[in-house]
Formats: sequence, C-alpha cells, structure tokens
Amino acid sequence: MDFAHQALVDNVPLTKRDMYYKDVPLFKTQGTVDRLVDDLAVTLGLERADLKIRAASKGLLCGTGLTIHLLDGEAISINDLEGTLIPTGETIERFELKGDISWVLVVEKEAVFQTLCRFQFASHQSLPGPGLIITGKGYPDVATRQLVKTLSDNLPAHIPIVALVDSDAYGLDILSVYKFGSHSLRHENKKLAAKRIEWLGIWASEIADLEIDLDTLIPITLHDEKKAGVSFIPQLDTECAYRKELTRMLHIRRKAEIEILSSSSSQKSNSLIHYLAHKIRHFIEMST
Repeated sequence: MDFAHQALVDNVPLTKRDMYYKDVPLFKTQGTVDRLVDDLAVTLGLERADLKIRAASKGLLCGTGLTIHLLDGEAISINDLEGTLIPTGETIERFELKGDISWVLVVEKEAVFQTLCRFQFASHQSLPGPGLIITGKGYPDVATRQLVKTLSDNLPAHIPIVALVDSDAYGLDILSVYKFGSHSLRHENKKLAAKRIEWLGIWASEIADLEIDLDTLIPITLHDEKKAGVSFIPQLDTECAYRKELTRMLHIRRKAEIEILSSSSSQKSNSLIHYLAHKIRHFIEMST
C-alpha cells in the first residue's frame, strides 16, 4: 500500500518487479507481489494502472506494416526478422497500420515465436498476405493482452486472429486468458478479453492425419487431469469443439506440444511452417 501511495504522490509509475526488490525478505517471491497488487486493485475497485503500478513488459511482436506511437513521441516500427518488446498500454498513444495485414497469430511459446521470426514467417510466400506474430511467453502479461484486444476490436472481421498453443489443458487455459480474461484480473476482463481469437491448433484430432507417433507424445500427468477437470475453464463449456479436443486428449492420454510439428519423423509435409500456412489459409477462407 505504501509503495502504491508513493508512486501516486510522485506520479512515477512503479513496476511490480521494482516493488519486489524494494523488500525481498518481506515478499520472498515475485508471485506474492503480483497477488497483493491484484488484490489491492480489486478491493479498491480500481485498475492496476490507476495505482501507478505496472508489470514489466515481456511479450514480443514481429511482422510488417505496424508502428506503435508512444506518448513520449517515440515511434516503434515492427519488423519481420526479430521480436520487438510490446510496450505497456499506459505508454502507448496509438497504433498505426501502414500496410495490409491478412492475419494475426498468437503463439504460446517464445522459442516457437523466435523460429517463426527467423524464417520471416510474417511475410512468408506460402501465405496469401503478410501478418503479425505475437507471443506472451506462456501466460500473457497485461501489455500483450491489451495489444491482442486492440487488434481484436479494430481489425476488420475478415482478418482472423488465431492462437497456436499446446494440445493440453494448460495450452487451452492460456488461450482462455486471451479470449475470456483471467480470474486474477477479472475486474478488467472487459478491457482485456479478445473474444475474436480462435484456436488454430495444435488439436488432438489432428495427430493421426499428421502421422505423429503417439509414442513420441508426452503422457498426461495427474496435474494435467486435474487441470482438465470439471471446474476447468467454465467459459470453454460454450466452445464445444474445444471441450471435445480436451476430452480426446484425456482419452489417448497424451498431450501434443507445438514442438512436435518440427521434430516429428513423419513423412508428410507437416513441418511447423507448412502446418501454420495451411491452417492460416483455412481461417482466412472461413472469414471471407
């Protein structure tokens, strides 16, 4: 409370990481600070930004045709060769699109994101047009969710916004944070939930067609089963296809991580690039 008060008095934003290092013996873990800040905002009926407290950015973005204009006058141009750190929402004045964007891909894992940047997938010739690639490096921070929400609200309906996550309960949970919001920031979900985002894959029902050997997949654990239990992601009960895929995963007792697309010994053309290009083209066709 004192840290938040001082930040408001000084009118100087404070990151949750800064708070943690101000008294490591007291907080012990970064997670303690995260929970306390979110609980304080909920209790006061405020957004975290109102407390002058923000999370350090961690999400990355690559692609073409997008410039982020900051309140301090800086302009950040995105490119398709490397990831650009997504600024916090409080520092952004506006987004400017300088070219056509045909699709937006949200990727669960940074390693996969970096691979796609290395192949310049955002402007790859196998796709019908350029796009944007975003990663929240696992569970997304607020800045990443704000960007996806902004794109969801402002891009034309024919431009699909899709997510590539692991075929397991945790992957679907990450998708649900983008699509429906999180429990910890439930008071801000209306401003953060990107309802348009759809699950591109990887789906349990695709494993056979991709000729992926079940023995190469990771067995599900008790934690996976618990995560996929009855109380798991209530919002996804309305997404019958998602629930069906989760049930299939529990049935085969295997989970497919994204990396299997680039490490499989399958004889079919099921590389990561081929898979994504095929699925993105499908979503574009469905959106027009």
